[in-house]
Amino acid sequence: MSSFPPASLAWSVWGLGALLYLIGFYQRVAPAVITDRLMAEFAIGGAALGNLSAFYFYSYVAMQIPTGVIADRWGPRRLLTMGAGIAALGMAVFAFAPSLFWANLGRLLIGGSVAVAFVSMLKLASHWFSPQQYALASGMALLTGVVGGVVAGVPLGMLVEVFDWRPVMAVSAALTAVLCVLTWLRVRDDPAERGYASHFQGAHGGHPSISVLHGLAQVMSYRNIWVLTAVPIGFSGAVLTFAGLWGVPFLKQVHGLDGRSAAAITSTLLVAWALGGPLLGSWSERMGMRKPLYLISSGVAILGWSVFIFLPLPLWALVVVLIPTGFASGNIIIGFAWAKESVPLRLVGTASGFCNMGPLIGGMLWQPAVGWMLDRRWNGVIEAGARLYDARAYRAAFALMFAAVVVAGIVLLFARESHCRQMHD
Repeated sequence: MSSFPPASLAWSVWGLGALLYLIGFYQRVAPAVITDRLMAEFAIGGAALGNLSAFYFYSYVAMQIPTGVIADRWGPRRLLTMGAGIAALGMAVFAFAPSLFWANLGRLLIGGSVAVAFVSMLKLASHWFSPQQYALASGMALLTGVVGGVVAGVPLGMLVEVFDWRPVMAVSAALTAVLCVLTWLRVRDDPAERGYASHFQGAHGGHPSISVLHGLAQVMSYRNIWVLTAVPIGFSGAVLTFAGLWGVPFLKQVHGLDGRSAAAITSTLLVAWALGGPLLGSWSERMGMRKPLYLISSGVAILGWSVFIFLPLPLWALVVVLIPTGFASGNIIIGFAWAKESVPLRLVGTASGFCNMGPLIGGMLWQPAVGWMLDRRWNGVIEAGARLYDARAYRAAFALMFAAVVVAGIVLLFARESHCRQMHD
């Protein structure tokens, strides 16, 4: 083991883990372009549709904390292989679902299985890449996820128009099954298993058993952790709710767009969100403070959503407003770094898993809530088996999302500044 692994091998190993993360993000927002088909297929309204989409988040959120512990004990190779296999099964169940129950079960399996991808990617990066490349790998992880979200926009919409949603989801299941096999054959937890030197700077194996509940209790004793978990429920939750489910039907039904154009606009919001994350995180690092920029970006996001939801702007102006709104909502990256600095180093992993539940809880809560309000304001119009909602119904429904954003901004005021310095025991 005299040399480190070649870059091509390292990136190919990491890339297979990244593909599962891409698939997970793709499945997270895929329902947005097939809302009308799902409504007609299962004879459901907005609340049931929101719940169907949110079943992904239910299991994803539940897996956040245990995933880190399982990755340490099983290793990323086994975890990613199992995740891809169960994800393929979930997609198949969803694709061939004869009823809403089976569709919900499929989404539940998908969410819980792809939840292992992000932690596994970071763990692979710590072994296969040098410390100087670890930040690049982390940034590429976010980019990979957004690529999955973009694929679930216009490309998925085009495929669904030609082949319908069930065959497309069945093919997605087959491709994920292929990824499962490739992961088992190609991925290794450490370069030493391939005869190379490892970049990992800690001890291999021999870690004492850690009480997960004890570590979680310690993490929950820090006020910043609660604040920095709650804030993304509003800001990132709004992005996932609009881009992940209700943006496409809103743009089609209220502004008369075709499916491709509507999906392209929601993808623009996702791209702006992804770009805002690393840039805002880097700017806060240069400032040497987290809170000022987090508050400023939160204000921009609140203003952007208020203009988008409550002002009667033309379509082009709404699109222009969505870009800075999405960019500012990328302040979630500031929150992740801030949360890490708010606890001792020994609790960083647990704190990161806990805080990562915030944006996912946002999607889990607001997607069904928006659907529930749409049903309450529905005027009875149905087209091709799917409910149609007017502008007033969407305004009332998105007002719930806006209220969550405002509350998140208020909650942020109670966070304590870390000055970009890591807390120690």
